[in-house]
Amino acid sequence: MRVIKEVSGKKDLQAFIDFPHSLHAGDPNYVPELFIAQRDLLTPKKHPFFKHSTIALFLLLDDDQVIGRIAAIENTHHNKVYGANDGFFGFFDCINEVSAAKALTDRVYQWLRTRQMTKVLGPVNFSTNEVCGLLIDGFDGPPVAMMPYNPPYYLILLEALGFTKNVDLRAYRYTAGDYSDRSLQLVDRIKERLLRNDITIRTINMKNFAQERDALREVYNKAWDKNLGFVPMTDAEFEYTANDLKLILDPKFCIMAEQHGKIVGFALAIPDINQILIKIKRGRLFPTGLIKLLTGKGKIDGIRIMLLGVVDGYRKMGIEACLYGGIIKRFQEKKMKYAEASWTLDHNDMVNRPIEDIGGKLYRKYRILEREL
Repeated sequence: MRVIKEVSGKKDLQAFIDFPHSLHAGDPNYVPELFIAQRDLLTPKKHPFFKHSTIALFLLLDDDQVIGRIAAIENTHHNKVYGANDGFFGFFDCINEVSAAKALTDRVYQWLRTRQMTKVLGPVNFSTNEVCGLLIDGFDGPPVAMMPYNPPYYLILLEALGFTKNVDLRAYRYTAGDYSDRSLQLVDRIKERLLRNDITIRTINMKNFAQERDALREVYNKAWDKNLGFVPMTDAEFEYTANDLKLILDPKFCIMAEQHGKIVGFALAIPDINQILIKIKRGRLFPTGLIKLLTGKGKIDGIRIMLLGVVDGYRKMGIEACLYGGIIKRFQEKKMKYAEASWTLDHNDMVNRPIEDIGGKLYRKYRILEREL
């Protein structure tokens, strides 16, 4: 007998976090999330998202065996920004069966309708500031850090239930030795031109991390304000995310454009920590996961370029190319094998063109879906 159960208590939460490990067992591309990180993310007293918004977690059980999971999300901050009544779903994992996916999504619809939502979008965990999108093209390898992964049948299930495309997201790949040196050489000329406008390019000062973090938050919230679906991060949310990233950050991969002491753009790349996480069974740090994490960090040979933004009024000046160029030059210095630039909006030529000019190859696509309630 199949039943939908709302997650309540530590045991249910553990089952919710652990289900993907069982579902994707044997899939060589699946990367388990760290249990402790997922637990904190989904615990209201731990994560600042819950200061303004609400979620409900659901498990689909078949004779007490978990065969699916999903989250219903009311992002109050999003709806205030857009004057909308949008609901979201996330943390979607399910066996390859339409009836199972329907049971999960129907429960989300029910929860969202009681909150007067008129549309549902997803998958997002919890917003576009976190992991989001459904992998629809590029299933030939594991995901990089903080990017989603799912088997191809997820899209088939959700389209069968009436979901359609809201927006597609792109991921580009650079391979060592396979990018445009000519474009990188132009970066130095652009920097000289920017200097004539008193715009300098520098790396983050880790000794002054708190002040740098706060300045970057202002840029982040301004530079991404016109991206479809973007919601500014609260101070607490940005601090939470920045402090997490600080644990793995190489300062030379956090590059800023500055004019008269004011940061007007920045780019951030992080080590592809998934090279280690894929080896940590069921996301547990103990008994051996922590050792793998500590001993493996220095061997990571790939990065994810996860953020690049320039505030309005400073765009189309070449700052974007300088920021990307600085990341790639550091990539060369460390003799890394690959870099992924992700994600970008499918139609955002202002960002996509500089990535392609430097030699980035489009190799994966993700989709955010929508459905009227």
